[in-house]
Amino acid sequence: MQHYLLGALRVIVGVSGTMLVVATVSSAIRAFILPRNEVVRLNVWVFVGVRTLFDAAAKLANSYDRRDRIMAHYAPVALVALPVVWEALVSLGYTGIYWALGEGSWYYCYRLSNNSLLTLGSFSTTNMPAAALTYSEATLGLLLLTLLLSYLPTIYQAFSRRETTVTRIELRAGTPASAATLLCWLNNSGSLQDDDAQWEQWEQWFVEIEESHTSLPILTFFRSPQPGRSWVIAAGLLLETANLFFSALDEPRPRQAELTFKAGCVALNRVYRFFSEQAGTEPRALLPEESPVREAERADFDKHCDALVAAGLPVRSDRDAAWVHYQELRNRYVSALDFLATLTMAPKSKPL
Repeated sequence: MQHYLLGALRVIVGVSGTMLVVATVSSAIRAFILPRNEVVRLNVWVFVGVRTLFDAAAKLANSYDRRDRIMAHYAPVALVALPVVWEALVSLGYTGIYWALGEGSWYYCYRLSNNSLLTLGSFSTTNMPAAALTYSEATLGLLLLTLLLSYLPTIYQAFSRRETTVTRIELRAGTPASAATLLCWLNNSGSLQDDDAQWEQWEQWFVEIEESHTSLPILTFFRSPQPGRSWVIAAGLLLETANLFFSALDEPRPRQAELTFKAGCVALNRVYRFFSEQAGTEPRALLPEESPVREAERADFDKHCDALVAAGLPVRSDRDAAWVHYQELRNRYVSALDFLATLTMAPKSKPL
């Protein structure tokens, strides 16, 4: 009876080990090779576990600069932790398989598995199936490491392109950055109708954000080289600039500016929906009671309108109507913007 129970236990352990190995390799492939955005639960658990530790450390910091320095290490550490967890799970899965094949005690099978995974070659097996499995484990160990290493250049190229645009936006929007300043810069030629090339570059930036930050979600958490910069704040600034243009100025909307605004709303909302189940499947405009008029925001809006008037731009005479239009457009992206700013611990920034 005990013999049958032991045999059944070996089958269960062997099948479980095989499933664990398959699930781990599948997670690695879906994370880096599958050309579409997909939530990989195993990777999420790794990122959340590492993030919990960094959040605890950041709470002990007494200034934003210190928190920023701490969180700057989060994405690189989480990325390095991925192959460590992958290989640990593969080793655990093969340990169960070797034990199911009768290679020896759990301790011996664990050492055999680690030895095979790291291709040390100092342990031998007792049968042909186990010997074949050691070669497959060694292959998977190299594959998992190579998979991450081969994608590191892709990740850092996407990061570099993103941050180049963030820096250029900051140079044009002034210090502190504001949508009114950026609009005045766009009006340098005396017209806001001849900036299609600039709006097109920003549209391309939003398109790349949408693709790269959902297919490689760890990119979302890579922080800018300078503490005061953030891709989330830069994206919000572009959307606020377009919004201020459309709602406050008495000028025709350039088609390219409208495309850029739409691309920005789509990009932020899709990244938002990737990270938050509460976001729903499609972005939803806030109801009037969910988006109350805040006096501070209205004061900022009026201040920026005054700055546009001082710059000689044709501001709409009906400020109340302009404010209502501004709020309607802002509802298309404000939920995503606020969520991502909190998620990435972005620098504090006013809405305009």
